[in-house]
Order: sequence, then structure tokens, then C-alpha cells
Amino acid sequence: MGPFKDMAKFLRERRIAKELTDRTKVCESHVRMFWRSVWYEKSEKMVYSALQKKDENGDDIDVEVKFNMGDVRRVLDLGHSDDDPIIVPERLCKGLWFRMGFSAHVNDKYLKSKFSRLYKFLVHCVLHALFHRKGAYDDPSDYIMNIITSLVLNMPYNMVDNIKGEKYIMYPRFIQMLIDDQVKDLPKDSADELDLHHMKSETLSRLNQYKGLKKDEPERRVKRMICKIGNPNYVAPENDA
Repeated sequence: MGPFKDMAKFLRERRIAKELTDRTKVCESHVRMFWRSVWYEKSEKMVYSALQKKDENGDDIDVEVKFNMGDVRRVLDLGHSDDDPIIVPERLCKGLWFRMGFSAHVNDKYLKSKFSRLYKFLVHCVLHALFHRKGAYDDPSDYIMNIITSLVLNMPYNMVDNIKGEKYIMYPRFIQMLIDDQVKDLPKDSADELDLHHMKSETLSRLNQYKGLKKDEPERRVKRMICKIGNPNYVAPENDA
């Protein structure tokens, strides 16, 4: 882990630790069954689906799966409430971004490659744990910016509200965790498991490089550990001061 050891420790102690470290075995057939029948009941704020399994006689039976934001919060151990804000003020995000060594213009895209090394590692981890895209991992969206800001500034933030409704199904690992929570005896076959790509030494090597510099030009904006990362007792100022 080398230069990222302290940042990794910070992430393991935050409320997204389970999303970063959980190694639930994800079965493709389970997730596909969920997708085939899933729907979101807006009036109830509930996601419904149905899975199939064998009964004691070997016959196929349908099993209902349903969950709401409270279930997601509990299973993923996110530790916040419905009353927490769902938006972080843009000025807080942008101000923090530059404290984290962001080297582009204030109105440019917040590309991961434009941060100093320690914070590039932070952005990379949150993106891969919570992003709903299949690619474009260098370009965090607004809700990823909000999550990172809330973690570093130690602010309350309702993460579940940003992955509610149809977006639930974009997280196969989280879907499997929710399925396992409700259907304890659904069989799993190792041949059916989806591969999870874990961080390797090659990934760390890429993150330890700083793009955009000319040959022999020293790295700019080598940033220290700030806010909750550098001070375990840090408390966010009241009223976004």
C-alpha cells in the first residue's frame, strides 16, 4: 500500500468501509433473475423483485424480494438517516477539491487524474465502490463529489437517496448482498460467480504517478492530510462556515 497506507486507514474507518471491503460472492444468475422482474413502487418507496428456488420437493417456487432505503442502509451499514442532507453545497465541494490538490480550472471537469496522489487514491476508491457506470472512472459525477466531501469534512449525508429507485440495479454486488439478507438458502455455484477485480500493485503504481507534468518538472500541489483525514477529532463547522 506504500504511500497510500494512511488514506486506506481513513477509508476503512469511514461509513463506506463495507462497500470498499466486502467480498460477497455475486452469482450472475441471481442478479439476472432480479433484473428480469424488478420494479420500483414509487408510492411505497420500495423495490420489488422475484427469484426462483427449489422447494423441499425439488419444484421451482417464486420468492419475493423487496427492500427500501432503510434496508439498503442497514445491509450496507451506511449509518445515516433519511433526515440527512442529500446535497452538499457546490462551494464546499469545489473548495475542498482545491485543498486536495486539484490542478485544473475551477469550472473544468473534476477528473481523478488532476488530483495530487493521496487524494487521487481517495477518489479512485470511492468511484470504484459506489459509481454506477461501467466505465469513465476518471470523471466523478456530482453525487460522488458529494460523498467524498461529506467523508473528508465529516458531514452528515444521505448516500442512499442518491442510489434509490432504478439505480439500485446498477450495483450487482449490493443487489447480491440484499438478496442474501432475505433469501438465506439460495444456492450458489462457483461456476456462476462474477469476477470481482481487486486493487493490485499495478493500480497503485498508476495512482502514484502524476499526469500533466513536463519532463523533469516536479510534482505540484503535494497536499497534506486535511480535515477528518488528518485529525480524527475534526468536526465540520456549523452552517457550512
